[in-house]
Amino acid sequence: MGGEKMSNIIVYHGSTLVVEHPISMYGRPNLDFGQGFYVTDLRKQATEWALLVARKRKTNPVLNKYLLRRDEILANARCKIFKAYDSEWLEFIVSSRLGENPSKDYDYIEGGIANDRVIDTVNLFMAGLMDSRTALSRLAVHSPNNQMCLLSQEITDNYLLFDGTESI
Repeated sequence: MGGEKMSNIIVYHGSTLVVEHPISMYGRPNLDFGQGFYVTDLRKQATEWALLVARKRKTNPVLNKYLLRRDEILANARCKIFKAYDSEWLEFIVSSRLGENPSKDYDYIEGGIANDRVIDTVNLFMAGLMDSRTALSRLAVHSPNNQMCLLSQEITDNYLLFDGTESI
């Protein structure tokens, strides 16, 4: 990599807490990309999540901001990147939600979130009420939001740098 400058990207974690030292295995199991620390490079997406959680908990939203050394993660860790809502993404999400832990072979996963815009399609597919082709054609009309899941504490500690909080 002789002198090549690695870039940092700004990422966010919407919450009701300041999370200065994230713990990668603290989250719930069976989420989209497994049990890890989730961030996004989409400020609006993190803000909406923080507001949703704050309403449920009847408290104030917090937008945690970090610098993610993404290029270094991609160069040094076991990574999986989903570029679209496609059959591979759908199978991975379903497998995760069924508790099969497909994320066990990775330190970092990035791709679309199974949010309100697409979860009905995922659930219909999981229930056997929609075939793969129909589900994929419905998913194809959505451009994915973006989430990054840090599944390894070593990756979280070494490549995610806390950069404060922002008011929402």
